[in-house]
Amino acid sequence: MEINRWGIIYCPKQGVRRTHKRWERIKELLDAKGVDFDFVQSEGPRSVERLMKMLCQNGYETIIIVGGDSALNRAVNGLLTLDEGVRKKVAIGIIPNGRGNDFAAFWGLREDADERTIDSLIQRRVRKIDVGYIRGINSETGEEKTRYFVNCLNIGLVANIMKLKYKTRQILGLATLSYFASMILMLVQRLEKKMRLHINEDSIDKKLMNVCVGNGHSYGQTPSAVPYNGCLDVSIIAQPGVKQLVEGLGLLFTGKLLNHKDVKAYRTTRPIHIEETQNATVSTDGRVLKNFQPPMVVGLLPEHINFIIPS
Repeated sequence: MEINRWGIIYCPKQGVRRTHKRWERIKELLDAKGVDFDFVQSEGPRSVERLMKMLCQNGYETIIIVGGDSALNRAVNGLLTLDEGVRKKVAIGIIPNGRGNDFAAFWGLREDADERTIDSLIQRRVRKIDVGYIRGINSETGEEKTRYFVNCLNIGLVANIMKLKYKTRQILGLATLSYFASMILMLVQRLEKKMRLHINEDSIDKKLMNVCVGNGHSYGQTPSAVPYNGCLDVSIIAQPGVKQLVEGLGLLFTGKLLNHKDVKAYRTTRPIHIEETQNATVSTDGRVLKNFQPPMVVGLLPEHINFIIPS
């Protein structure tokens, strides 16, 4: 395989018609800039891991994900099933194309700026970034399993918003509208879960709305987190009243969530041990994990993968 030839995984937005137009625009830019590439289109979210492994095993060292947070998450999980020798050769880049592009936005990459993104990818400025992980028990098989994340992990409220967001999107169509509708539904449902976890020297045993572990900004919940400092940021939302919950949502959108009195923040280099979640929903990078139950351990692999960043 030619070292400069890209492997591209195109992940169409789910539920969006005429997705080929988006790819045609990107392909036109790639051709105009003389990029040598081969591309495969995912048949659905589950196929991304398989396609990632296929491209890596066939010698591609630059692999570009045209997708959102969830597609990037699956690609990283596919990469990390391979031998270390393969992983160290591969550099991953992203062209935003998803319902959630939070990790791309952290690097200043936008869905409406494809040409600028492709120019940055061509320069291939590679930085090693941290990868978070969660280990837990498969409730169906009883076996231990591990999933990885580059942006964030959520247990509770936000993971439920993600789950409801996909359902309301099918009915309402617009992403922003479905997101707000999901949050309104969560206000009505008021999901609090009894959780027990250990962070640094603290032990928490109480009802919580949400636990967020951020390797990146994580939808504003861990605004100081960066994926290259060897630390995880954690925000814990306690059981607020309705008024306090509405205030918290306002602070979330202004990037000041940590100022809320019901939010406690941590920074850690140690693994986080989670003993109880009362079957709370778990999500990584906006992707809901099925059949995950405690005991769970959340930790960090510093400088673990190569990522192409803007110049």
